[in-house]
Amino acid sequence: MTARLNVNIDHVATIRQARRAPEPSVVAAAMICEQAGADGITIHLRGDRRHIQDTDVVLLRQAVTTYLNVEMAATEEMVKIAIETRPDAVSLVPENPNEITTEGGLNVRPNIAIVRAAVNRLREAGIMTSLFIDPDSHQIEAAREVNAQQVELCTAAYAEATLGAHGIHGEGAVRANQELRRLSEGAALAAQYGLHVAAGHGLTLRNVGAVAEISAIEEFNIGHSIIANSVFMGLERAVREMREAIRAGTAYAR
Repeated sequence: MTARLNVNIDHVATIRQARRAPEPSVVAAAMICEQAGADGITIHLRGDRRHIQDTDVVLLRQAVTTYLNVEMAATEEMVKIAIETRPDAVSLVPENPNEITTEGGLNVRPNIAIVRAAVNRLREAGIMTSLFIDPDSHQIEAAREVNAQQVELCTAAYAEATLGAHGIHGEGAVRANQELRRLSEGAALAAQYGLHVAAGHGLTLRNVGAVAEISAIEEFNIGHSIIANSVFMGLERAVREMREAIRAGTAYAR
């Protein structure tokens, strides 16, 4: 079975917010992604509202017919918004106001009481709850302890190892293979604990196939690469090509 693809459309909102204009529409983008075969839509409602806005969450909840996954920090403000809007899933992520993008997985253990409280409230509201974490056994064990239903393994280290010429051979290839092993072992452990497994961060057409070969990974959340490619080939084709790359990797694994 091919892993699902949720398309992150944050950067459609990034373009819109650059001019505080009404376009491009995130709702229109979501519709195109769904028509192109996306299994779901992912957005990140950040505390600084640098791209997705509160009204976007409401409008997308009304418009998305597949699956709406909202990434957010484990704060009182965000949990309240999630309970009010009822997305299909919430992914709890770390957030640093000064970061360009999410810099790594949530460090669950030092924040376990806060994370557990957020997970419990979301689950009580009937919202599927995921934790965005590094592929580390201690983080996966902590995710199980707080009663999360899913983990999304951060693929940033793997993706960085595949960038440029060094990702094709030499040190980059060695590092990429090491990170693939970490992802594979992390995914297997999470599945053993009964957690659903997703993956994402920095994945592209070039590097997603190897991750898709990991059979325990059921879902991908990919945004920047798809939106970047859409500038040249259109959003529908960009989504279809990413789906094909995932499908090819999944088929190879089988």
